[in-house]
Amino acid sequence: MSELKVTGLTCEYQVNPLGIGVHQPRLSWLLQSDRRGTMQKGYRLVVTVREDGFSEPLWDTGYVESNTSIQLAYAGGALQPRTRYHYRVKVWDNFGRESAWSEAAWWETGLLEISEWTAQWITPQASEIDPQTEASFLLRKRFQLGDGIASARIYATAAGVYELYVNGKQASDMLLAPGWTSYHHRLQYQTYDVTTLLQAGGNAIGVVLADGWYRSGMGFEGKNFTYGEHRAALLQLHVRYTDGTEAVIGSDLSWKASTGAVRYSTIYHGEIYDAREEQEGWSEATFDESAWKPVQVGAGLSYDVLVAQENAPTRVTQTLRPIAAFVTPAGDHVLDMGQNMVGRVRFTVDAPAGTRIVLKHAEVLDKNGNIYFGNLRPAKQKVEYMAKGGGSESYAPHFTFMGFRYVLVEGYPGQENGLPLNAFAGEVMHTEMEPAGEFECSDARVNQLQRNIQWGQRSNFLDVPTDCPQRDERLGWTGDAQVFISTALFNYQGGPFFTKWLHDLKAEQHADGGVPFVIPDVVGGSSSAAWGDAAVICPWTVYQYYDDTRLLSEQYESMKQWVGYIRAQGEQEFLWNTGFHFGDWLALDAKENSYIGATPTALIATAYYAYSARIVRDAALVLGKEDEARHYGELYEQVKLAFHDEFITKNGRIASPTQTAHVLALAFDLVEGDVKERVARELNEQIVGNDYHLTTGFVGTPYLCFALSNSGYHDTAVKLLLQESYPGWLYSVSQGATTIWEHWDSIKADGSFWSDDMNSFNHYAYGAIGDWLYRKVAGLNMDPSAAPAYKHIHLEPLFGLDKLTSAQAAHRSLYGRIAVAWRVEGEHIEVAAEIPANTTANLVLKGAALQKLQESGGALAEAEGVQAAVETDHSVRLTIGSGSYSFTYANKELFRHVFTENTRVDEVLNDETAAAVLRKHIPQFFSGAGFHFMKKSTFKQLTENTMAGISRGQVDAILEDLARL
Repeated sequence: MSELKVTGLTCEYQVNPLGIGVHQPRLSWLLQSDRRGTMQKGYRLVVTVREDGFSEPLWDTGYVESNTSIQLAYAGGALQPRTRYHYRVKVWDNFGRESAWSEAAWWETGLLEISEWTAQWITPQASEIDPQTEASFLLRKRFQLGDGIASARIYATAAGVYELYVNGKQASDMLLAPGWTSYHHRLQYQTYDVTTLLQAGGNAIGVVLADGWYRSGMGFEGKNFTYGEHRAALLQLHVRYTDGTEAVIGSDLSWKASTGAVRYSTIYHGEIYDAREEQEGWSEATFDESAWKPVQVGAGLSYDVLVAQENAPTRVTQTLRPIAAFVTPAGDHVLDMGQNMVGRVRFTVDAPAGTRIVLKHAEVLDKNGNIYFGNLRPAKQKVEYMAKGGGSESYAPHFTFMGFRYVLVEGYPGQENGLPLNAFAGEVMHTEMEPAGEFECSDARVNQLQRNIQWGQRSNFLDVPTDCPQRDERLGWTGDAQVFISTALFNYQGGPFFTKWLHDLKAEQHADGGVPFVIPDVVGGSSSAAWGDAAVICPWTVYQYYDDTRLLSEQYESMKQWVGYIRAQGEQEFLWNTGFHFGDWLALDAKENSYIGATPTALIATAYYAYSARIVRDAALVLGKEDEARHYGELYEQVKLAFHDEFITKNGRIASPTQTAHVLALAFDLVEGDVKERVARELNEQIVGNDYHLTTGFVGTPYLCFALSNSGYHDTAVKLLLQESYPGWLYSVSQGATTIWEHWDSIKADGSFWSDDMNSFNHYAYGAIGDWLYRKVAGLNMDPSAAPAYKHIHLEPLFGLDKLTSAQAAHRSLYGRIAVAWRVEGEHIEVAAEIPANTTANLVLKGAALQKLQESGGALAEAEGVQAAVETDHSVRLTIGSGSYSFTYANKELFRHVFTENTRVDEVLNDETAAAVLRKHIPQFFSGAGFHFMKKSTFKQLTENTMAGISRGQVDAILEDLARL
């Protein structure tokens, strides 16, 4: 019997989320089917407050005829705070099948209203413990509970960062809670299920409280920003007994305070930990707290800014062991983790009390083999540990993180005989995003580039999308985020991550619509094109990936305000040619001693003006705001016309000769017809004429290969990708990079460095090339014009000819796993595709002919799931339903390419059938014997002049004969 199942239930992007603050949470599910072409025709969703109570539902949709299976908003009765809701789904499909009920899933609400908070903000009494001390605070509360504990939840947050302990055990493996938000506007609280940690009788809660982003001094040297002078904690425990009664214990003046073993911790500089200061059992009920000090109410802290946790928490997601330990020429003892990473080092040691061990973290070695700290600027990235003595001890920093591959170790016992590798481990830290994307191809260097892109994202998506994770910066730069967001969402499930960050962007947006350079804003400054446009590009991209109309609606006014801000600049309403801009940041065509590339900032600003106006138009259409859509559509056309008048000559040439100027005109559809063809041709000539090297910076680079591939110059884009010499993506790979660099030549060919002042070796912006790898090289794309979130998929692999012979990509969308893989072997091509249930796809097979196209070894006409097939001059376009497919065919485009590009000749000539056709049409090529074994170079030498003279008619005649074979 055929099978239809419902699996993968999620609520607000999460599996069984605890403590959410959404009043109408959105539910999604996956369909599994053993039949191709499966579409959902209807569903039934039931929600209850009791897992075994589906017979008494709170909300029962009944049968709903709909193919909706993602982002379905709860529409039952009002949700109650601190309540768990269970739900399950069944579906019907287009084959008349009815699934069984899915397994039940749940969500649990947090404190849905500010009035639910009864606890007080607390901090140690200032007369007893210096509020400015660098040591962490310890806060504790002892209390009694009765028998019959049914459930218990703690809701907690801090002005600072904190760890929570219950009866001597850490309540969660979350790190750096409550995360970094625009604290003056929004402060997340976390929910903990502590049911199993409590007991009848005596209990205790403990909180370790440190500075974190709140008081560490964020920003650049001399401008360190703090949100407040005093750390404080807020905590509320709700205990529910089996008889239905409740007990509530909150932070108040009955708590006690002390200082702990964390003597110092900041985000940039690291941590000092004195294990001799540990107070054993300090968070247990039996601990003697008589020497502890009273607390006071935290002054000036609000409840109004509290929101339930939106982002996934920061956690340790992987552990790496060092691959080597060595002594540098300077005499330093250094560990090599084998990977530039972000996180912390955990080590074990058995040493006398007071032994001081120091770890200093860095990303690279200099050309002499010494560990290099110059690019850290004032950031110390240092850990100091004083041993307690008396046996084996284990330690990792609590309230900081480092960006590093290499670790200089001082003071470890016996290190003069070599550092013991098994005593150290690198714990990788970042927001716990679910992996979503895969890419691999026939070139090992490109595969390493893909790994570098993913590691760069993991390194910098630590609660906010930071630019770099090591120096005195680590800020949520808006420009970096918007150029990388599509790559990011392909690689990892980033719905909660960007929801939280965009809410902060909206909160920080200026009254005039301007957007700060960084979010959260600890730098200040005016708005810049391509940076402030994150307010528009990021919510639109999240919508495209996840059909998240709620976030789009929440951010829509912010999007409009940004476009309104641009429109208000200067005297020319449809040009943005005033104010400060970062321009094409770090472009290689910049003037000496400048970071801003040669592309006029007014050209970049006006191009983004048009792009953002167009996106707001499209968002208005999605949200059903037709009048506003017309308004922004007209604005887009006016800005586009102004761009044309200002920056394109009457002969159709871009006034600025830079690569980036041409790229933006093409990528943002600012040129059409003959002008577009000329701009594309000239861009191609710029790349080819520069020996397949780029000169673009942060603005031009993300769109460069797209502009080439979409304009018919995909081969140039591939050659550009595969350029191993500076500048290019594979240059850093050739230099041993394991993450993306900030500069194309962060390390020069002679081993010297670009500079000390701004030289991150873990900077994800140029990793935006990943988006092109997935969409164009592998060919895995969405069709947002038909439906967002990969409801309708567009697969169109652009084969890399003899440079790339295979590629494959996969993406875990909200509908399920999508995959495409292709391989070229001679003139034969194989393309495999995997389409999840409840979606459809267009598949474009370049160089295929319907007559010879096979699926899974059989005729295409007999293939189940193929809904339509159309042949064009150069490809076959299929419409396919869900399922797994394998297509094979002879590539007629290969033969066309032989005559037009003079490549892959040897493969064609070694095919006797193809050679016979060629002999018929161009016999002068085959005057000698042994042509079947002729090498490409020999063939080219013999026919160089003749080949260029072959007409298109001759090529078409050859292809027609080949197609009939």
